[in-house]
Amino acid sequence: MTIGHWIGGRVTGTDPERSGPVFDPATGAETARVAFADQEAVDAAVASASEAARTWRRTSLARRSAVLFAFRELLHRHADELARIITAEHGKVVSDAAGEVQRGLENVEYACGIPALLQGGFSENASTAVDVHSVRQPLGVVGVISPFNFPAMVPLWFVPGAIACGNAVVLKPSEKDPSAAMFLARLWQEAGLPDGVFTVLHGDKAAVDGLLDHPGIKAISFVGSTPVARYVYERGTARGKRVQALGGAKNHMVVLPDADLDLAADAAVSAGFGSAGERCMAVSAVVAVDPVGDELVARIAERMAGLRVGDGRRGCDMGPLVTAAHRDRVASYVAAGQRAGADLVVDGRDVAADGADAGFWLGPTLFDHVTTDMSIYTDEIFGPVLSVLRVPGYDAALEVLDANPYGNGTAIFTASGGAARAFSEEVEVGMVGVNVPIPVPVAHQSFGGWKDSLFGDAHAYGPDGIRFFTRTKVVTTRWPDPSQGGVDLGFPRNG
Repeated sequence: MTIGHWIGGRVTGTDPERSGPVFDPATGAETARVAFADQEAVDAAVASASEAARTWRRTSLARRSAVLFAFRELLHRHADELARIITAEHGKVVSDAAGEVQRGLENVEYACGIPALLQGGFSENASTAVDVHSVRQPLGVVGVISPFNFPAMVPLWFVPGAIACGNAVVLKPSEKDPSAAMFLARLWQEAGLPDGVFTVLHGDKAAVDGLLDHPGIKAISFVGSTPVARYVYERGTARGKRVQALGGAKNHMVVLPDADLDLAADAAVSAGFGSAGERCMAVSAVVAVDPVGDELVARIAERMAGLRVGDGRRGCDMGPLVTAAHRDRVASYVAAGQRAGADLVVDGRDVAADGADAGFWLGPTLFDHVTTDMSIYTDEIFGPVLSVLRVPGYDAALEVLDANPYGNGTAIFTASGGAARAFSEEVEVGMVGVNVPIPVPVAHQSFGGWKDSLFGDAHAYGPDGIRFFTRTKVVTTRWPDPSQGGVDLGFPRNG
């Protein structure tokens, strides 16, 4: 079976000539092929979206909102089915996939309020007999390039808001788990969205470059690794596009001596190993402030021993990694950490997956006494590897975080309101959790980091999303009396 593109409200491009494999990570079996777009497919996708955008932008806010509400109901009704699709191609456990869909639903619900979100401003008699009003108008056709780790949630960060604002969207999902995007396309169609307003274009770098270079694409939203985010931002902006490119992360969790260590250990395990660590908001570095290191590491290791690794459809706690190549890459970091001299407390390379003879398995892994020059700390591993660093005090912990080139998310565990407030103000990171290990903002806020975790000046979804997918137009109006005519070459004055 070949998974084709979704263009003009139907599946196209199912010729397996240019395609890539799709695997079930829990078994290692190839379950499908996915089409890879060439330039002809890119052009067809953008042409279809451009035609649809001309009509959709003129569709009333009431009608757009009705489609969003219908899509929300369909997504809610089919949430379990979508979660199973995600698990089959990504590998995360079904409960985690269900949580992903639920968080995506929040953004659909936010976009349902588009009549209020697009309200403009009006100034009566701004100058004598002159009125001024502002409106937000859609950009046209926008591209969304989403990663493998959240095949439903990340598209739902961008697509509902972009569509609600009156744009048409071309989504390029990850070729590793493409079926969730196709499932969403069918729900959009069932909800009454006109054909062409939502397009799914599969592929590799050629498809990405095709969208970045195409003059019909007015803006790009991207989530992925920092090197690729930088590439997308530079190539897209060089061609005059508006670009928001969310990059990688090295999320820290600071544990102060007054913290509840049981809660901190629970949080470290949950945030470090959920979705096998394949989250841009996963905690990958725990900064233990003296003297809690020994006790904290012991409690983390104790909880790790109880984790059940196996097929995500069988009630396990943690599933496989997405591909064999990625599994091998993460395992190479475990070996590198050993060579660098870190203490390997728990080695996940020899994990026995529950009920699985094959698949892309790597168990939860814990390092202690990690230093900031080791590759297991400097690099975004994107797997179930948790590193513990030891520091003598709060100031030293803050220095570690601020010296790191990433600035996506961080957390502090403490019982001190003063320490939490100071940390929230001082740390150079875009999203902060106080006794919250994964501080992903709710839908009516906006998601995004600082430093090398974000390229562009707009965060994802929420108010920033509405601003990103629209441009402001200001209209100045006067209905003068004929007696007020006459030529005046002076610059207009208010008065």
